[in-house]
Parts: sequence; C-alpha cells; structure tokens
Amino acid sequence: MIIDCHGHYTTAPDALGAWRERQIAALGAPGGAAVAAGPTRADLRISDDQLRESIEPNQLRLMRERGIDMTVFSPRASFMAHHIGDFRTSAEWAALCNELCFRVSRLYPERFAPAAMLPQSPGVDPATCIPELTRSVEEYGAVAVNLNPDPSGGYWTAPPLTDRSWYPLYEKLVEYDVPAMVHVSTSANPAFHTTGAHYLNADTTVFMQLVQGDLFADFPTLRLVIPHGGGAVPYHWGRFRGLAMALGRPPLEEHVLGNVWFDTCVYQQPGIDLLLDVVPVRNVLFASEMIGAVRAVDPRTGHHFDDTRRYTEAAGLSAADLAAVHELNARTVYPRLDALLAGQQRAAEGTAHV
Repeated sequence: MIIDCHGHYTTAPDALGAWRERQIAALGAPGGAAVAAGPTRADLRISDDQLRESIEPNQLRLMRERGIDMTVFSPRASFMAHHIGDFRTSAEWAALCNELCFRVSRLYPERFAPAAMLPQSPGVDPATCIPELTRSVEEYGAVAVNLNPDPSGGYWTAPPLTDRSWYPLYEKLVEYDVPAMVHVSTSANPAFHTTGAHYLNADTTVFMQLVQGDLFADFPTLRLVIPHGGGAVPYHWGRFRGLAMALGRPPLEEHVLGNVWFDTCVYQQPGIDLLLDVVPVRNVLFASEMIGAVRAVDPRTGHHFDDTRRYTEAAGLSAADLAAVHELNARTVYPRLDALLAGQQRAAEGTAHV
C-alpha cells in the first residue's frame, strides 16, 4: 500500500465556510468571546451526496491517478484558526469539522481514515481539548490528531510543547496510542505568510523545543509527526547536532528521533533527496498534503508540485526502504490505522473465501 499520512479536507462544501462566517460574525472584537447568538451545529446541513461531490473529483481522483491507497484525513489546517473567538468557539467548530471528516471516512472506508483537530484556544488549558479528543477516537475512530503549538496564530504566546501544561493531553494520547501531527493554522501575524513562513517556522521551532526539553523522558511512547519535511531541520541538521552538544543534550538520534517522524510534504526532488539522506528512513512518512498549500503544476516537470510519490520513487531508495516510507512506517506510527487496515484485509479475505 501507499499511505498518505497528511491529508486535509480542503474541498469541503461551501456550506461549511458559510457556517463559519456566521459564527465569526457573531463574535465581538477580533479574538473576543461571542456577544451574539451564532449558528448551532444543527444549522449545518450537508448531505452525503454533497460530500461525495466534494471528494470524488478532487482528493479521490488524485489518489487514484497517483496510486495512493489510503489518506489520513483531517480538517483543513488553515481553517482551524484557533486564535478566533474563545474556547466555546473552537469547540463548536472542531466538533463540526471532525464530524465531516468522519463522515467522509464512512463513505470511503478503504480510502480515508479520520484524524481530528483539537478545540484549542489562546491561553486556555490544553486539557480542555480532552473531551473532543476522546469523542473523536472513541466515536469516530480517529487514528491521529493535529496539535497546534501556537493557538495565537503567529504570535507564539503558548509555552513550548515541552511545558507541563501540555502533559494532560499527552497522557490521553499515550492512553489511546494515538500520534499527534504538530500543525499550526492560519497566521494572524502579517509578518508571517501562513503556508510559506508560519507552517515551516513552526516545524523548525517545535523540533528545537524538543531538543531543548526532556519530553520523551516523561512520555517514552508519545509519537509526534513534524510535517512539511521538518521545515528547516534537515537542511540545518549540523546546526541542530551542534546546538544539542552545546546545550549538553544527548545526540539527536537518541534524544528525539525515537519519538519524532517527518513527512514528505516537500515539493521538489532535491528536498526529498536531502530529507532521505539526512534523516533515517525509519523516521520518514509518505505524505502529500493534497489538495493543499501548493496546487500548481511545476512548469519544469509538467507535474503537480504536491505529487510527492514521484519524488520518493526517484530518490534511489532500496525496495525495502521505499516500502517503509510508503507504508510500513505509517503502520508503526499510527497503530489504530494499522488495526483498521488489518481488519479490512481480514474482511476482504473472508468475503473472498465465501
């Protein structure tokens, strides 16, 4: 199989965006709490046919064309926008978005596995996210969550991910054996373009937080995925190794890489080659983030920038290493996905026998 560990519902029906606009309009000053009655969850009506119409000509078509079998599917990252409103705002929004991803996974169970966004809010205890995490895993079968290290939207008011305030959330992730993809959302800071700067800055920032801290001493089985190829991490691997030495930290391979993985959302061949040359193959997960930040066709190749399978297959990996990147590493990092796929395989075999 080829498993894409990084997919977002970027093509959701327009009704979802309209509901969000109504919710935001019901807020007071930007970032403030609700001062007027906003829409309820029941006000959002999206049929299964509308979901199919949003998926089949888009993500599903491209998965078929590119030979991708399964996508870990979460709400649109830029739509999370945790800096808007208060916790109640985020809780309502997360519940709606997570339900839609779950419904897509029910319509196409062999193609999409749901992942959840968390109802984070600036200055709010991360433990408040636990009820939505619990519901997403126990009711929706979520195989992962997206964890925003900067709910403020580019102003970085939250403590580092190694701070103990995050620990209740990690305890629940460990209990469920669910990994977290570290993924920021829209930048409200005009100094940082959302996808060109904020996303990549966050990937790099979080890796350095993990180098400085001792998170995995307290949570040895916690698994974090840093997307977009790790931001600047592979390109500056020597810098991070040297900083770890200067800070008296253990080698990166011992201190961080036992619990951290990077995905292949890197949109050129030299970038993928560098990632796979610097980072051990066991720490790399196939991903494309289609249809996402970069949707254009590269005029130099004639192929979409986010058609990342072309890069991984041209990277000179052995058959075993390519299988690890495309499938086996994801089955290790996402045990609930592995169980889901194994169950589907058993069911298919049983049907064949009948």
